[in-house]
Amino acid sequence: MFYVFSDDGITIIQPRECEIRRQIKPSERILTSYEEMCRQTEGDPDQLCLWSSAINVREKYIFVSQPNQNRVLIIDIPMQKVKQTIQVDPYPAKLLYDKSHDQVWILSWGDINKSHPSLQVISEASTGEGLHIIRTDFKDVDDLFIPPTNLIINHIRFGFIFNKSKPLIHKIDLETVTEIKTISLKNTSCIPMNMAYSHLGGYYFVQCKANNSLTTLSQVIIDSVTDTIIGVNGDITGTPYVSSDGRFLVSTDAVNGQIRVQTITFQGEIKLIYDLQTNLQISDVTFQSSFTESNQYYIYAASHLQTDVLFVELSSGRVDMLKNLKDPVAQKNWPWNEKNRIIKDSGLFGQYILTPAKDSLFLINGRQSVLHCEVSGIRRGNTVVWVGEV
Repeated sequence: MFYVFSDDGITIIQPRECEIRRQIKPSERILTSYEEMCRQTEGDPDQLCLWSSAINVREKYIFVSQPNQNRVLIIDIPMQKVKQTIQVDPYPAKLLYDKSHDQVWILSWGDINKSHPSLQVISEASTGEGLHIIRTDFKDVDDLFIPPTNLIINHIRFGFIFNKSKPLIHKIDLETVTEIKTISLKNTSCIPMNMAYSHLGGYYFVQCKANNSLTTLSQVIIDSVTDTIIGVNGDITGTPYVSSDGRFLVSTDAVNGQIRVQTITFQGEIKLIYDLQTNLQISDVTFQSSFTESNQYYIYAASHLQTDVLFVELSSGRVDMLKNLKDPVAQKNWPWNEKNRIIKDSGLFGQYILTPAKDSLFLINGRQSVLHCEVSGIRRGNTVVWVGEV
């Protein structure tokens, strides 16, 4: 099932039949406190929900942040009900789940202008009982990166913190929630924006911006064993995305519309295989395992502004478009990150892909790369979690 968090509450969708299995309305009561799920703002006739981020915790719970209510809701997946709330620092904007240590990391902004950012950690998150929240001492946090687990790497020891407009990355020990070292990017003038990790070669790829932010800089490559900077990734700019087997690196530059695809060999060699010029400003990318060739992928990419979704078959370079999937949520109505139109897969071997428009959702059949269906009447459903077998 896809859990979609929108202005209208929570919609649980079974993609094969495009069926809405359950709709949790904003006025529905929370089990433990009996409060309403989303409070009504004074002077607003509509009772709307506001969400910023959601994560799946071991197929047992979904944790989702409500920035204007300074709290995180916990949804019980088997029951399909909102179980409880946890009060957190004001304006929670991003949640990350560290599966290796069963911890949920919460980045709060303090207010909409990010003036008092803070990081908190909920330990033993999958127990769902008597949850403790730890406040960390990290200052001026702009973003946090925790490499995802996959079929090969199932234990992640380190996370990485970016500061606002500083050319450095803080490496942190996830278990002890402490800083281990600072990696300086001063020599490359790189202010980190995003990161991706490939276990092939053990590389971190860092998307950079310059201080005056108009210049786009090449990505920086960091060696994960020594934490030293290997160099820049040629002239590759933009946001890095790595396939779950670590073999493909896709970089999308929203400014110039370029999509560059590189392969990483088992020896750690990085080779450019495709350089695609598009007129799409890419908002988000997801990988889909090929159903016909082993170890191959398709990518699907959604746009910040346009109504089309791009499809690329990585084995052949074949490019296609799924057209007219309606306008995305406007960036001004999506302050939480740059991904004002997400694109979400259905797990490692799933065949359905979901992308929201402003007032509806589109499901794509990845096996045939065709539009599967549209579910209308769901406003700003840009926070989505896939739940596999429970």
